[in-house]
Amino acid sequence: MENAAWLDGGEQRVWRGFLRMNAWIYDELEKDLRDRTGLSLVEYGILVHLSEAPGRRMRMRVLADSVIVSKSRLSHQVARLERDGYVRREHCDDDRRGLWAVLEDEGAAVLDRAAPGHAARVRSLVFDKLSGEQVRQLAAVIDALEGDEAVSRGQDSV
Repeated sequence: MENAAWLDGGEQRVWRGFLRMNAWIYDELEKDLRDRTGLSLVEYGILVHLSEAPGRRMRMRVLADSVIVSKSRLSHQVARLERDGYVRREHCDDDRRGLWAVLEDEGAAVLDRAAPGHAARVRSLVFDKLSGEQVRQLAAVIDALEGDEAVSRGQDSV
């Protein structure tokens, strides 16, 4: 700790503001989705990623990286989605330990119902408050912060 590069006052203000803003947006999106659809934000993310995947299916470990959750949390969330008929799990033919998560038609339907309201809420919380230039600056900041991390996860964006 003796050689720690402490944050100065301005950096501390920015860091704490970032944490507050991130938590607030997450909580607002979580509450909105739960109230409107019964889905959590993580479950919504799972459905989105599966809907965008070839054949509406992804390996569970790749899906966990995509939605940025642990494999155990993903397993729990997918089990809930499976109980609701939104997703099913299939064994991988080429890997006996591996599993696929597959989006069911009912899952696609609930996603179709949830997506417009979710997009509207994201817009109201973030993009309606920023100018076009601020959105470009935010994108550049996110790109700089993600750096090689997004590449190592095999993603362009989440």
